[in-house]
Amino acid sequence: MCIKVLILEAVERNVVSLDWITLTLVGAFLLLAIVKTAYPQRFEDFLSLLSSNKFMMFRGKKNKAFHPFNILLFFVHLISFSLLFYLVFNFFWKDSTLNPVFVFIRIATAYGSFVLLKIGLEKIIGNVFNLDTYIDSYLYQKISYRNFIGLILLIPSLIFVYTYTPTAIILYTLLGILALTNIFSLLLIYRKNQTLITGNWFYFILYLCALEIAPYIILYKLITI
Repeated sequence: MCIKVLILEAVERNVVSLDWITLTLVGAFLLLAIVKTAYPQRFEDFLSLLSSNKFMMFRGKKNKAFHPFNILLFFVHLISFSLLFYLVFNFFWKDSTLNPVFVFIRIATAYGSFVLLKIGLEKIIGNVFNLDTYIDSYLYQKISYRNFIGLILLIPSLIFVYTYTPTAIILYTLLGILALTNIFSLLLIYRKNQTLITGNWFYFILYLCALEIAPYIILYKLITI
């Protein structure tokens, strides 16, 4: 009589919980709901930012870059960008033993600090050279475009988290589009302020090198060390 013994080898299965991502996205959509409820007309104008100049012309007259509307949308922008960067990190460093929530918080903190520090430097320079009005107008436009890009980025993040696992090519393409979109938004702003820039080429080039190019080079060097 033969007795067959079946030996089963236990295989560890790593399941990544999406609960914290879901809560993060719910928080972003909750902020959007608050913005839409508190500022319905402003939000409607904001959604037509690319097709109409109404938001910049009428809503930006007082150049309130730190209007509550912009601040709330900045947090949506922060969540959106940080989640995308987390997905990129998680794709290329799958074997990382770091806690996913901890990684996301670090990314969000680093990105938020970088953006706020950059805005702070621009405000200081504007104050030193008595260019507060121009700098406030520039910051208002730039923050508005970045917030709009952040809003759009929620769509691919939702798809990548719940529906489709991205490939390296898709992530590189998305990051490339993101970079080009940011450059395009800056070109739009510079075009709207062409008269001012034409009369101050030296200061514009100095600003461009010091505050629009150098910070990203430094950030890239820090990341790739």
